Amino acid sequence: MSLPGSCCGTRSAMEHASPHPIMVFSVLLVWLVALPAWGDEPSAIQRGKAVLQAAGGCSCHTDDKRSGAFLAGGRPIKTPFGTVYSTNITPAPKTGIGTWSDTDFLKAMTQGVGPDGVHYFPVFPYTSFTRMTERDVQDLQAYLFSVPPVEHANKPTELRFPFSWRAGLVVWKWLNFQPGTLQPRPDQSAEWNRGAYLATALGHCVQCHTPRNLLGGLRAKMAYAGSADGPEGELAPNITPDEATGIGTWSVADIVWFLQTGFKPNGDDTQGLMSVVIENGFKHLPEEDLRAIAVYLRTLPPIRNKVVKKDK
Repeated sequence: MSLPGSCCGTRSAMEHASPHPIMVFSVLLVWLVALPAWGDEPSAIQRGKAVLQAAGGCSCHTDDKRSGAFLAGGRPIKTPFGTVYSTNITPAPKTGIGTWSDTDFLKAMTQGVGPDGVHYFPVFPYTSFTRMTERDVQDLQAYLFSVPPVEHANKPTELRFPFSWRAGLVVWKWLNFQPGTLQPRPDQSAEWNRGAYLATALGHCVQCHTPRNLLGGLRAKMAYAGSADGPEGELAPNITPDEATGIGTWSVADIVWFLQTGFKPNGDDTQGLMSVVIENGFKHLPEEDLRAIAVYLRTLPPIRNKVVKKDK
């Protein structure tokens, strides 16, 4: 026998009771609100990974040839002024950037100055990264702080005097560095402006494909016209739309295909650092971004400049 008011006595009534329609609707509404919305914006880490890939995977910071850890630095970068070794940009607290604040990271990326106030040599392309938006810099930092930290000591540079003299970088910056975010051009399409941003700020293509003067500054009138003394001592070809010495015969589709696969229109494949940049970076970009880069490159002033490797 069940006592009135006991759970046993009310079980039958509960089993046969129908839920009120308003209650069902309320529960369903709460459940739908709790679900992540379709097309939610990617997280800062996801966006930062895309920024890294647009920057060529920051491939210089991984010493692939010596099986170095991801982004732990140590890769030798040959320049006409000596050799510089890439730095550790993992979140390792002692040898990496694990103790850097947001302000430290932003200042390093856009001003070329470390947390300790030391000026960076321009082999680190802060002269291009200064064009980045602050949000992209922040997202990149979020991604870098998500990768496994690796304690790997940075190597000192092997630059010849006076290029090894960091105090001289203050003068160098005065002559060659113009800080500031890239501003969109209202007379160009959104696609062109996206391509300009990807190529000049994130991809920093001008840093490799432009010859430098005796002080290591970019020769602005020869922008993108190629350099016999590219990164790691490699030749960087002319990528202006000059038909004789550049990529003037390449279509937008040809450029997109090259950035996706490393294969040129003639079937030849790229070698050296560019192949690594494509593998670690550009091939992962959305096709619309690669097309934007191609559209931008096709509008550069064509410069007749046949780049030939100098004899050692």
